[in-house]
Amino acid sequence: MKKYLKNILFILLSVISCSLHSAEILIQMDNTQKNHLKAYGIAYWILENQAEVDWLLNYRGGSFACKHIDQIENELKIRGVSYTVIADAQYTAILSEIADPSSNTDVIKLQKAPKVAVYTPESSLPWDDAVTLALTYAEIPYDKIYDKEILDGELIKYDWLHLHHEDFTGQFGKFWRVYKDAQWYKDDVKKQLDMAKSMGFDKVSSCKLAVAKKIKEYVIGGGFLFAMCSAPDSFDVALAAENVDICEYMYDGDPIDPDAQNKLNYDNCLAFTNFRISTNPYEYEISDIDVTNGRKVQENNDYFVLFEFSAKWDPVPTMLCQNHERIIKGFMGQSTAFRANKLKPNVLIMGENKSLNEVRYIHGSIGNGTWTFYGGHDPEDYRHFVGDPATELELHPNSPGYRLILNNILFTDEKKRKLKT
Repeated sequence: MKKYLKNILFILLSVISCSLHSAEILIQMDNTQKNHLKAYGIAYWILENQAEVDWLLNYRGGSFACKHIDQIENELKIRGVSYTVIADAQYTAILSEIADPSSNTDVIKLQKAPKVAVYTPESSLPWDDAVTLALTYAEIPYDKIYDKEILDGELIKYDWLHLHHEDFTGQFGKFWRVYKDAQWYKDDVKKQLDMAKSMGFDKVSSCKLAVAKKIKEYVIGGGFLFAMCSAPDSFDVALAAENVDICEYMYDGDPIDPDAQNKLNYDNCLAFTNFRISTNPYEYEISDIDVTNGRKVQENNDYFVLFEFSAKWDPVPTMLCQNHERIIKGFMGQSTAFRANKLKPNVLIMGENKSLNEVRYIHGSIGNGTWTFYGGHDPEDYRHFVGDPATELELHPNSPGYRLILNNILFTDEKKRKLKT
């Protein structure tokens, strides 16, 4: 009730402010912006308060604009986000420039603050999570949910589901060889097994498969899924391995099916096909979807390039690629990037390192929903190890790599148009 009254007051003040000030606020997202990441939080906050935001695709790095309201300007100052107050006539000229058929720009009206869930355990694990770091720093509210909530049908409450470092195959991240004696690993295995049994599963792998299938149903029904690091490939591997035991005894108490590889069903997958699973329990790898093993590139020349899409014809991938940089620093993870030859034909590549034949940022649809997969663990920590401290985004407020995560928050109102690119 309190939040409702606050929104009503915001709307009334907005009407009064707009009648007194005929102006717009332009939140530029090019290299003049002091804090790109918090700008997304401002856009979300405006939507949360029942006001509209224009997303100016490909205009000055994917800028935002809204009616000039004193409360919004105050919030921009508090959060340290750069902005410019411009007259209506100036904004009309910008819109005319954007509407020019020869200009690869467009305007998307955002009207709703999407409800976001992050799939993450309540227990603390010894690595950071780029998704929750990004949302927390940008001040975008989210709920934490995990296996029980998903199997209880709570996904229907949310527009977005974000996944990060997760292993849906039930092999506990394949940390066994190095960390089997570590207390955090023993505690995590026990918690996962206890949770699975409490929900009627005899194995963690069976529980994780049920969760993966529920998430897939959520996307088919119209949900938006974003996943990065080990979540994308472990998700598809788990789906492909339905009714197949791909776990060795140290993970589920019995041997792997010796014919597991030949029993995989790639039709169940969202993004990947024709991959080979890693049946070696000592290998820190789930499948050959990931490029990490044998990768021949050094940190100082590890980059990927974002594609440029037609803003007027392909607004969704254009939104997902909004950035002030086209060439993005690479970073590693359990799944660093994806082998191009393991993608299904209908997968849209949005970022790649063509010389290495690896793709970093991909998108697709299934049913009424869409998914986006992003390789790597932490865009501002090239090689994040277990036990490393979490990245402080106060030191990286303009991170191009983190911007790609936050692009996957605001496009839920856009009607999907047929891709032309």
